[in-house]
Amino acid sequence: MNRKLKFNQAINEAIYQAMKSDRKVVCFGLGVTDPRRVFYSTERLVEKFGNERVFDIPTSENALTGVAIGLANLGSKVILSHQRVDFSFLSMDQIINSLSKWHYMFGGAQNLSVTIRLIIGRGWGQGPTHAQSYQSMFAKIPGLKVVMPSSPYNAKGLLLASIKDPNPVIFFEHRWLYDLAGDVPSKKYNIPIGKSKIITKGKDLTIITMSNSRHEVMGLKDFFIKNKISPEVIDLLSISPLDMTTITKSVKKTGKLIVIDTCHKSFSTGKEIISNISEENLNYFKVKPILLGTPNTPTPTSFSLTKNYYPSKKVIAQNICKILNKKVNLDKIRNVKEHDKPKEFIGSF
Repeated sequence: MNRKLKFNQAINEAIYQAMKSDRKVVCFGLGVTDPRRVFYSTERLVEKFGNERVFDIPTSENALTGVAIGLANLGSKVILSHQRVDFSFLSMDQIINSLSKWHYMFGGAQNLSVTIRLIIGRGWGQGPTHAQSYQSMFAKIPGLKVVMPSSPYNAKGLLLASIKDPNPVIFFEHRWLYDLAGDVPSKKYNIPIGKSKIITKGKDLTIITMSNSRHEVMGLKDFFIKNKISPEVIDLLSISPLDMTTITKSVKKTGKLIVIDTCHKSFSTGKEIISNISEENLNYFKVKPILLGTPNTPTPTSFSLTKNYYPSKKVIAQNICKILNKKVNLDKIRNVKEHDKPKEFIGSF
């Protein structure tokens, strides 16, 4: 029977169930045992499984990742938290030159089962060094899988699949999703890595979403109904590998494509999708595809800047009208005025 869980609770339950069913699973990293427990996603873990399997560690991201590699080499299944994606950059040598290549360098004879949790998304005072979204950077590293859940249901399923995977997975969590509630089965289940999800079937255009951008699009439901627009909305879930089969099939049907990325448009996942279709099936496009993302500048801090930095619902609707060649009054579409989520957030973590 399904229950309502928040996004952070679904992550917590996935870790709890994985650790309960397999003593080889360990969970450590920045904030795992502090009072806020990584937005409350690691609650009750150290109390249940002890500080030999759940522990914080002095802040040295490169060393943290080295510890994860060593533990995985000895047979552990590691869940590592660096908190922000921004902090993980201090461990890129370990991630790129060891973790991602290990299976290849040993001819497939050795695996490193490491899941790295990284938080992305705008927020309170975060700005240029604490609110970046670099999933496409990790996706271009051979040997890494990269996933981006968008709901409590797929957060639990994708995290359990990531922990089970014998090789490294980068698990991106958008901070604006932590308070999002949805139906989540109590039992363990896996969502396959590398498969996208068609959220709504349609015939007029294909809209590709990832992470929080799914909810920006689904928030336009009344706009779609009122203007008789039938979109096919696809939630990527997996950034690497990309499910190009589902995406291409949809674009072949609709002939129109909008991709809504959460990071800079330059060298982004959206660019990769459009490039892939253009190279293999250019004739599927009836009109020029549209990519929405953030400008190629550092992430701003103040609300006066962030409110125009990220693609809003109104901007998404404007581009839908553009690709469909429709003239629609968009005055009733209200942009989100919030500067951060979760709403009670009051500090740097």
